[in-house]
Amino acid sequence: MFRATLKSLLARKVRLILSGLAVVLGVMFVSGAFVLTDTLGRSFDAIFADAYEGVDVNVAAKPKIDGSEAEGMPVVPAPVPAATLDRVRAVPGVAEATGVVGVDGARMIGSNGKVVASFGPPQLGENWTGESDLVRLREGRAPQADDEIVVNRALATAGKVKVGDRVGVLTLRPKQEFTIVGVFGYSGDRDSIGGANEIMFTTPVAQKLMLGAPDTFSNISVTAADGVSDEALRDAVAAAVGAGFEVKTGAQLSEDAAAGMKEALSFFNRILLGFAAVALLVGTFLILNTFSIIVAQRTRELALMRAVGASGRQIIGSVVLEAVAVGLVASVLGLGAGIGIGALLAYLFSTFAGGLTLAGIGVPLSAVIGAFAVGLVITVVAALLPALRASRIPPIAAMQDVATPDRPLTKITVAGAVVTAVGGALLALGLTGNAGGSTLATILGGVLFAFIGVALLTPLISRPVVSLLGAIFAWSVPGKLGRLNSGRNPRRTAITAAALMVGIALVTGVTVILDSAKSSIGGLAQDSLKAELVIAGAQSGPRPPSFDPAVLEKAAAIPGVRLVDGEYGDLAMVGGERTWVAASSDVAALRQIFGAEPTAGDIDRLAPDAMLVSSDTATARGLSVGSKVPVQTSRGEARTYTVTGIYASSQLTNPVVLPAEAARDFTIPQPIQGFIQLAPGTRVADVQPRIEALLADSPEVSVADREAFIEQQTGQLDGLLTMIQILLALAIVIAVLGIINTLALSVLERTRELGLLRAIGLRRAQTMRMIIVEAVVISVFGALLGVVVGAGLGAAVVEALRDEGITDLVLPWTQMGIFLGLAAIVGVVAAALPAVRAARINVLGAIAHD
Repeated sequence: MFRATLKSLLARKVRLILSGLAVVLGVMFVSGAFVLTDTLGRSFDAIFADAYEGVDVNVAAKPKIDGSEAEGMPVVPAPVPAATLDRVRAVPGVAEATGVVGVDGARMIGSNGKVVASFGPPQLGENWTGESDLVRLREGRAPQADDEIVVNRALATAGKVKVGDRVGVLTLRPKQEFTIVGVFGYSGDRDSIGGANEIMFTTPVAQKLMLGAPDTFSNISVTAADGVSDEALRDAVAAAVGAGFEVKTGAQLSEDAAAGMKEALSFFNRILLGFAAVALLVGTFLILNTFSIIVAQRTRELALMRAVGASGRQIIGSVVLEAVAVGLVASVLGLGAGIGIGALLAYLFSTFAGGLTLAGIGVPLSAVIGAFAVGLVITVVAALLPALRASRIPPIAAMQDVATPDRPLTKITVAGAVVTAVGGALLALGLTGNAGGSTLATILGGVLFAFIGVALLTPLISRPVVSLLGAIFAWSVPGKLGRLNSGRNPRRTAITAAALMVGIALVTGVTVILDSAKSSIGGLAQDSLKAELVIAGAQSGPRPPSFDPAVLEKAAAIPGVRLVDGEYGDLAMVGGERTWVAASSDVAALRQIFGAEPTAGDIDRLAPDAMLVSSDTATARGLSVGSKVPVQTSRGEARTYTVTGIYASSQLTNPVVLPAEAARDFTIPQPIQGFIQLAPGTRVADVQPRIEALLADSPEVSVADREAFIEQQTGQLDGLLTMIQILLALAIVIAVLGIINTLALSVLERTRELGLLRAIGLRRAQTMRMIIVEAVVISVFGALLGVVVGAGLGAAVVEALRDEGITDLVLPWTQMGIFLGLAAIVGVVAAALPAVRAARINVLGAIAHD
């Protein structure tokens, strides 16, 4: 039986390779994700080990606000007083202690007049502490005067600047001019560590610009005396400085920093694995269809095996063995492709991140286990139903011509209805917030069950819908034949179409959600934002762009300007809860520009010790006018504010508004947005150029009219949609393979029929048109299912998000029409090879084919 199975497998290797390609592509995503995260993880391990190579012990003050850059703001270290440095130096076992300033947020303006951007790595402003085994000057000298800086080679190259150039630098303060007096690099001929851009000032200037206070440091780097272990020195220093500081060894710092990066990478890894799951779900349909067709074609062969003594268990084993062989080969190929994809993505990531030095490409055990587990399990599970069907073939079938009769659709329809109902229930639970702490898992489970349920119901509707679609081509004999062929086996057509349905449905659903979000945000801004001009910039990292507060005062003096409001923003601890807070330069203008309505108290003025809150925040926290609320910002000491006004919540208003004076203690003590309302009759074109001139020293931001600002804010969703569409394109590629495979096997199955059609006068061109019509009908049917299911799922999500501000339901009719048009093209492409093969059939040989 084993030898018979192997011979049967080798006789059909081409058709099995086609089905195996689906597994290859899915496994490629799985193994590639693990290879990528392993490579980048080891790269960051090496980077942080180098960065803390000369640090035995590090002393840092505990941050006032715990957070992460993923929340929209860089983490601000609390300043370490110079007196603490003196205490550390006095600790026995300390050979040397150095006060270090190192804070993200120093941006240099390059030779082109634009800020040198960094997409990920920090932009550090530091104090020059001298050369070491790690840091070496490559050109020039150390900074000595207040207007002198040194930069690392990576930043000098990116900004196209050199020693002697005068450059602008943005920090906690507005643009200041400095002269580059030196360029430094790192041991091993490296231009940077981890792609970071670094600017080093004299210590007093670094303290003023990066920490906002003299005689303070961001941390203290300590070197142990000979014979003193890092751990012993850490404990001694911790005892000396007290509980307000975090004292760690260099090894601990390296591990913590690498762990933070790996946590961020794990999120990316989960995204890739999610798309791999979609690809494998589509691949399951393909493999199921392939083995079903093969079992139908081998009916007489399997019946003959039963007649000569093979048991049902041996027949099942034969089919499963074929699946195992396909799964093994596909897993090996997928693992190889995954290693290549992981290496390519790691290279692209390192390039995008500014020259990250990659560790060697490795293949972690998780990639190997994942590849073979996924490849084998998916293939075997998909082959189980056809295997069970094969075991039930009676021996008598070997003695007669056997056609595969249509089986009743009752059971599969009932099963589809039940599974669809389960999917709908899970989606309802997840989207209405009644799933407890498993909302995401519940929604994903609901989507999975919904897709499987619709796929099971597809045979019920395939015959009438396919017949209707095929009527378009019924004006010719090949068209009529193609229409009949596409509807002759509802199950096969349904499974083939379902593979395409999944990819199209996901793309359509995501498009509905994002287009609805764009429309809702744009409509809300158009209705609520009563400012003709907005000063803002596109955020490309953890730090939002900012500008000089003096711009607001100068803008208010321009003729035709009626109101000006500058908005500052930060994360703060408000009443013990981390909350986004804003500060306004003019709350009376803010109210008019955003149309905020008071629900209690006075929201037109704000004393230095007062605060305003939104109605939602007041309700959630039990606040009312007169409530006292402690607020801890990222800098400075905690203060208690009194609620003097409550305003109606909207999607454009912040939960908490503090007075402008509070912004001095924000992470970024400069406005990040400015809103300008013009007097009636004033033209935007008359004022906008004058505002642009005021922003000459703030190259990160620009002024735009309201429509352009709204387009800029919602345009970020377009980039997200494009990325999702590219990743989901893999599922559509697999679906195309499914159509090719189904048609190729169908042509083989109908060899004798095609020979008879050719014998009675069907020409080669007509034969090819018949196959193409069949493919187009199937692919358009799948795409039609996809746009309907996707639009339905997207509409359900939009309805569930109505309370979150997504109030407009936008159905992307143009995109859905494009999907249907592309499906027709996909059908033509997929039919090319099977159609050519059908046209080249030897007529006499085909008639004699058994």
